[in-house]
Amino acid sequence: MDLQGFFHRQSPDYADTQALGRCLRALMEAGLDQLPLPGSGRTLERFQALAEVGGHDLGLCKLYEGHTDALAIIQQLGASPTPGSTWGMWAAEPPHARVRVSPHGRLVALHGRKAWCSGAAVLSHGLLTAWDAQDRQQLVAVALDQPGVTVTDQGWQAVGMGATGSVEVLFDGAEAHAIGHPGDYLQRPGFWQGGIGIAACWYGAAQSIAERLRSHCAHREEPHALAHLGAVDSALQAAADVLRVSALRIDAAPLDNAELLARRVRAVVEHSAGQVIQHVGRALGAGPYCKDRQFARLIADLPVFLRQSHAERDLAALGQRVINGTWTL
Repeated sequence: MDLQGFFHRQSPDYADTQALGRCLRALMEAGLDQLPLPGSGRTLERFQALAEVGGHDLGLCKLYEGHTDALAIIQQLGASPTPGSTWGMWAAEPPHARVRVSPHGRLVALHGRKAWCSGAAVLSHGLLTAWDAQDRQQLVAVALDQPGVTVTDQGWQAVGMGATGSVEVLFDGAEAHAIGHPGDYLQRPGFWQGGIGIAACWYGAAQSIAERLRSHCAHREEPHALAHLGAVDSALQAAADVLRVSALRIDAAPLDNAELLARRVRAVVEHSAGQVIQHVGRALGAGPYCKDRQFARLIADLPVFLRQSHAERDLAALGQRVINGTWTL
């Protein structure tokens, strides 16, 4: 079974984190979480799968992307995930929530608070960044069903993306496995490749939102709606093109630093998604916001998910990298 066939039999109405967790586990049990690794020669297939899930439900996509990203990272760094496990990938580092790691026999012990832990209440494991005694970042894998792990209900008041349950998790001596060496999480080529995967999720949701406008225009002759559809088409085409090209470039040079590529792709796809939200809303009015449950959820979730981009800070970082470059065709 492929993702499209799986979702054909699923309701897109995931009311809460528990529902998302059940669907993620069903995807895992069906083997639909086994995506090609970035740089494997099939990177576009990976992006297409992320876009497919994003177009179905962004809350589910958030958990699915984190799970599949964790599986890829663990393999890239020479380890193996626990069979039958579901994973969160938690790397946010706000000042008030930083986990410390210390040696504990053959394992390590975790102490501290981790923020923005999407799906923590329904996942079996977390892959997260922590900090050792030398203040170096270390990636660790931790089973969540053990003493010393407390999944709180704190830090999450969202409406958009609300079902992801991106709460804070407390660690008090929980045992974990170190994955790779200090610094590996950010230094591996897959870090920026994974950042492009996030843009594929944005694209999938924007495409699904846009399909409502295409369907509307196919049944009604409205010049203004057609103009909005033309604007949407050009935006989505630009996003699709940069995602396809990025997949080809990653596969051609899987060990290259993909930061510049990722920053460009994310900027283009974020802009395109914003254009889709604006044009579809202006063309269709309040109707689908109020009467189409899946559309209403996507249109509420996508602006929140897009804020995984840091807006002008990311654009400034892109500008800094290209300030001495040239543009050619």
